[in-house]
Amino acid sequence: MKKIEPINEEIILDNTKYIESQTDTKGVIVECNDYFAEISGYSKKELIGQPHSIVRHPDMPRIIFKLLWERIENGHNIITVIKNLAKSGRYYWVFTHFEIIRDINTKEIKGYRAYRKAVSKHIADILLPLYKKLVAIEKEKDIKESEKYLNDFLASGGEDITIDNLMEEIHNFY
Repeated sequence: MKKIEPINEEIILDNTKYIESQTDTKGVIVECNDYFAEISGYSKKELIGQPHSIVRHPDMPRIIFKLLWERIENGHNIITVIKNLAKSGRYYWVFTHFEIIRDINTKEIKGYRAYRKAVSKHIADILLPLYKKLVAIEKEKDIKESEKYLNDFLASGGEDITIDNLMEEIHNFY
């Protein structure tokens, strides 16, 4: 796939619709809904068989995905905020709720399902500087330093991020 150059233009999501996808255990898309194809700008045919990172925005710190993968690979669901990149170069912010798909008989993890909905501008505006800082640390140093900074940031209560703000947004997700 050709590398997409980001442009500073946001895609406004319909908050009554979910972007849905399902991946195998390696993060390769095996299924997606029409709204995902519409928002991402890729056809379903272009998405199926591709790593989900096809929509990863360069503003996203690697540490967020490292923590996400650690959590779901260990059998825990997670909700996180992600900035995605459409085929056009435009971006969209989403709350993503990951669910684990297990084999009915063996209980082995067979894949992951994700449901995404719009994030409020307020939360995106709060997270963007943090994400930019984490990306800068990863470029200058490494992901371990990024993780240390994130842990310290969260332990200090963050700057403007409050649990109440995030809990309200997560509640609105559903």
